Amino acid sequence: MSRRLRSRFGPLAVITWLYILWSLVPVLIAIRISFNSGRSRSAFQSLSLRWYYDDPTSVWKNDELRHAMLNSLRLAGLCMLLAVPLGVMLAIGLQRWRGRTSRAANTLMLVPLVTPEIVIGVALFLVFTQVYTGVPRGFTTMLLGHVTFSVSYVVVIVRARLISIGFQFEEAARDLGATRLQALRMVLLPQLGPAIFAALMVTFATSIDDFVISSFLSTGVGTETVPIKIYSTGRASSTPNVNALATVMLTVTMLAIASTAVVLRRWRRHGNDDAHIVGVSI
Repeated sequence: MSRRLRSRFGPLAVITWLYILWSLVPVLIAIRISFNSGRSRSAFQSLSLRWYYDDPTSVWKNDELRHAMLNSLRLAGLCMLLAVPLGVMLAIGLQRWRGRTSRAANTLMLVPLVTPEIVIGVALFLVFTQVYTGVPRGFTTMLLGHVTFSVSYVVVIVRARLISIGFQFEEAARDLGATRLQALRMVLLPQLGPAIFAALMVTFATSIDDFVISSFLSTGVGTETVPIKIYSTGRASSTPNVNALATVMLTVTMLAIASTAVVLRRWRRHGNDDAHIVGVSI
C-alpha cells in the first residue's frame, strides 16, 4: 500500500519541491549577495561581513537602517502585547456568545482576513486623517493599524483551541467550588497556552513583515520600518547593505517561527505525558 501511495503521489511531491526551490532561490541569492566583500549587487564576490558592521553604510553603522530595524522590532513587540490579550478576550467572548447577533459578530471578526490589505490601509489612513484627527500621526497610528488587522489572526487561532478544549473542564472546576474567574484563570488559560504562544509569534511575524498598512500610516523617515526602507532604497542603493538588512530581519522572523515549533512540540509532548499519567492513575 505504501508503494502505491508513493507512486501515486510521487509527481505531486516533485511539483511541491520544485515550487519550494523556485520560491527560495531568489531569497538565497539576495542573502548570498549580502555577504559580498565588494559593492556589487548583481554578482557573487568573496565572502565578507562588510555590509553588516564593517562599512560606514552597513546595517550596524548606518543610522537610517538601524533606526528602521528598531522601528520594526518595537512595532512588532508592542503589537504582540496589545493584539494578543485583546484577541484572547474576544475569542473567549465570541465562543460563549449565544444569540442572533453572535453570527454577525463572528463574521465581522473575519472581515480583515478576507479584505485586501490595501483596502484596509486606505481605510485606516482616511480614518486617522478625517475622523480621529486627535490621534498622533506616525508610530501611534501605525501601531493601531497593526493591532487592528492582527486581532483577527489571534481570534482565529485561539478559537480553534477553544473548540477543541470544550466547556467540560471549566464546568468541572465550577462544580468543585471554583468561581467563574478562578476557572478562567486556573483552568482555561493554561490550556490556551499553546494557542496564545502561537498567536504571539504569528502576530510578530505578520507585523514585522507588513508593508502596505505601514506605508499608508508612516509619516516619513523617522517612522520607516524595514519593509518601507527596503522598498524606498532597494532599487536606488548601490551597495548590498539593504540585502544585509533584509537578511537580518529574515533571520529574526525565522527564529521566531522555529521557537514556535519547538515550544509547541514540547507543549504537545508534555500534554501527552500528563494524559498518560492521568490514564494510569485512573
